[in-house]
Amino acid sequence: MSAHYDAVIVGGGVMGALVARVLSQAGKSVLILEAGIEGAMNPDTYRQYLQTLYTEGWWRGLPNGPYPWNASAPSPGIPSPPNGAAYPYYQYATNLHFLSDYLRMLGGTTLHWQGTSMRLVPNDFRMRSAYGQAENWPITYDDLEPAYRRAEAELGVSADVEDQRIFGVWFPEGYVYPMHRMPQSRVDRFFDGALQGKTVKLAGGTYPLKVISIPVARNSTPNPTYNLGEGYDAVPAASDRDQGQRCQGNSVCMPICPVQAKYTALKTIALLARQPTVVIRTQSVASKLLIDKESGRITGVEYKRYDKPGSPTFALETAHGTLVVLAANAIENATLLLASNAANSSGQVGRNLMDHPYLYVWGLAKSRVFPFRGPDTTSGVESLRDGQFRKVHASFRASLSNWGWSGEPGNTIKTLLQANIYGKALRAQLADQMTRMVKIGFMFEQLPSADNRVTIDQRYRDGLGNYRPVLSYQYQDYSLKGIEAAVNTVWPAITGYAGIENKTSYPAGAPGYQHVAYNGAGYNLMGSGHIVGTHRMGSHRKDSVTDRNMKSWDHPNLYVVGTGNQVTIGTANPTLTGAALSIRAADAMLQDLR
Repeated sequence: MSAHYDAVIVGGGVMGALVARVLSQAGKSVLILEAGIEGAMNPDTYRQYLQTLYTEGWWRGLPNGPYPWNASAPSPGIPSPPNGAAYPYYQYATNLHFLSDYLRMLGGTTLHWQGTSMRLVPNDFRMRSAYGQAENWPITYDDLEPAYRRAEAELGVSADVEDQRIFGVWFPEGYVYPMHRMPQSRVDRFFDGALQGKTVKLAGGTYPLKVISIPVARNSTPNPTYNLGEGYDAVPAASDRDQGQRCQGNSVCMPICPVQAKYTALKTIALLARQPTVVIRTQSVASKLLIDKESGRITGVEYKRYDKPGSPTFALETAHGTLVVLAANAIENATLLLASNAANSSGQVGRNLMDHPYLYVWGLAKSRVFPFRGPDTTSGVESLRDGQFRKVHASFRASLSNWGWSGEPGNTIKTLLQANIYGKALRAQLADQMTRMVKIGFMFEQLPSADNRVTIDQRYRDGLGNYRPVLSYQYQDYSLKGIEAAVNTVWPAITGYAGIENKTSYPAGAPGYQHVAYNGAGYNLMGSGHIVGTHRMGSHRKDSVTDRNMKSWDHPNLYVVGTGNQVTIGTANPTLTGAALSIRAADAMLQDLR
């Protein structure tokens, strides 16, 4: 008979790793089933991924660019040579596509994330009450605040508390982040100086344009007063403890940090691997939950264990645990639940899929701001994340990019050469334009919609015969009105205050974007990689998948954790909130196990 564990966790990314950490610290036995390979946990393999990024073509800079295709555990957005077109994984039921991807490998999508780790604001939890939009969460900011602090410790977040006291976000007296905020760039200081005291009008109100440093899970300077003077040690690399002590400003945080200064779930996995009560089993793809019809309990997790990535052969095995925890991303969690006909008495599994539609604007500053240095973004205009305008249209963030325009310097060089500009004139114009490039990424709130969803279809299977997700996706007027306000009101205000020459244009058919028309204008949108919804929490089993502690309403020993539980997306990059929710769920699991 196979071993029995206190908890079987499906997914070796940040959510599963944090749940395993809480449970193992309490002495509980844990099995982690990871669909992907060990990959980046090996120092030589990590260096191989870096070499791929440096040498194999522009597409290797895409989020999943450095990482290998694995037909046994496919990931969306893995580019295939020689032209960088992605291998197919998603199937679509709508003309518009869901543009965000994730990585199925030990460590999960934190292997390519940006590291932004901000909290939701209190009104994000009460959108129905505050603005008559979407639904309220079954918990409040106050309920989640203690778990936010624990997540910030695990991820090693760099920020200063005073920057983050916005829109009712509060911290206990004396609290400091584990590490001080990242140094603000020349670009940040340029916008900060230009926008001091400036405002913009939105939906009948006047709002400040305030530049604020953003929290990131990236090693800066540890805070010696963290946790009442005990201090904090920057977390070293998972695969090499001599690396990862400080951010070196390499300008390639995404898709992969050369020195592992950025947090990835591998850092938590490295700690778990030393625990005698934790077993980590890679190349093990969960394919079905086994359910006792009378009690509703999950009696086992059926999984396919393959020896070689891409091979169609596998061993079918079953894992047994007192508790079963689904801790993959929101799309994979929903796909497994649908494949198992589990946790769906409400009909909500797979529904309310959300992301942050993302859009760039760009221009030339009058003076040199010297971009292309440091992390992608260290500050943003964060003062439009909440306000009465949310009754009318989406809130949004404006990330200040430190990396200049997209596709540079190649695009500018090509343009100058086509104009027969060479030699000293070429160098002079490059030096002039490249040092004045500014770019802002607007990231928009999206409301939950039952029609934006994940489903499965017998016709669409992967290399091991498991279901591939079928996605339906549209943009609602609420988000599109926010996009219109950002491009037509906020961006012109910023260019006017800062003296920026606007160079933004949105040609239809531009590669890498989804061109969306609204009120006679077209916008080139991207995904943010922020996959939220599909198994939301709630106060009633009739309209949600889990309760306020992320336990399934339908199965007394099943927890479904992560960003899929979010009722709304707000404007915060969701990893920190998903981590806090997972820690909160793990506390409830300990109560069950007692």
